[in-house]
Amino acid sequence: MIFDIIIIGGGPIGLNCALEAKKNDLSYLIIEKGTIVNSLYNYPLYMTFFSSSDKLEIAEIPFISTAPKPGRREALEYYQTIARQRNLNINLYEEVLKITKNEIFLVETSKNNYHAKNVIIATGFYDIPNLMNVKGENLPKVLHYYKEPYPFAKQKVAVIGSSNSAVDAALETYRKGAEVTMIIRHNEFSKSVKYWVKPDIENRIKEKSIAAHFNSEVVEITENSIIFKDENGKIQEIENDFVLAMTGYLPNFKFLQNSGIELQGDCLNPFYNQETMETNVPNLYLAGVVCGGKDTHLWFIENSRIHAEMIVNNIVSKN
Repeated sequence: MIFDIIIIGGGPIGLNCALEAKKNDLSYLIIEKGTIVNSLYNYPLYMTFFSSSDKLEIAEIPFISTAPKPGRREALEYYQTIARQRNLNINLYEEVLKITKNEIFLVETSKNNYHAKNVIIATGFYDIPNLMNVKGENLPKVLHYYKEPYPFAKQKVAVIGSSNSAVDAALETYRKGAEVTMIIRHNEFSKSVKYWVKPDIENRIKEKSIAAHFNSEVVEITENSIIFKDENGKIQEIENDFVLAMTGYLPNFKFLQNSGIELQGDCLNPFYNQETMETNVPNLYLAGVVCGGKDTHLWFIENSRIHAEMIVNNIVSKN
């Protein structure tokens, strides 16, 4: 079978692409290497979205939330229910290894080979941590993903980063009895930190419940300590049991390059037509946060939902 569209990635934007294809009577297949909305599944258990539920809706399907800002569990229920009730054609726990194109696309996976006239890459960015590249980063006590605070009770925890994930990890572990030190490269927290959380972390630092070192950078991690350079250029070493390296995540640039997509500039922004989302490879499209390259805060569910309609409209117009 030759599909009209193969969609790589079963996140919210990938699901939206499938719904748009279905609405236009196009044959499609979603290929997802994990579960449905796998990135959301791997988010911290008690994560709350910045966006309200109406901003996370796809295909005009209402997202009913009990709180103004929905959490991880509500989002999982919403998106997985859509996939189930709309009977979307999706292969799970199947990783796409390679895309090649002659007259049509050959999509090779860990389980099978598929052919398609068009391919949409909607793989997000949550699978590859943005490493610090310091000695000791590969120690078991260094974690690039944070799920919940309970394992860190009564432990000395260093939280690296200045974004929402770092702030949430610092506050949650502190409230479960951890001795928390934040190490932040910049002179302030990220402007993307949720407005209702920022006063909390600032007050905890002000009262010295949480230690914070701004304009500082990790130099080395050992079994029992973490070594960093502070804002005065002085090397400091403090006792440490765990490091939560909330330094962000990156798209799979190697996969994009191997698919023939041009990457541009220091942020490795993938080339695409902003009106159609088509890359420099004809009939190969990008959708969602993968479009931002290293600038992973550029796109999110709220402002990339429109990509599905843009792409499918372009495919239909070609036909």
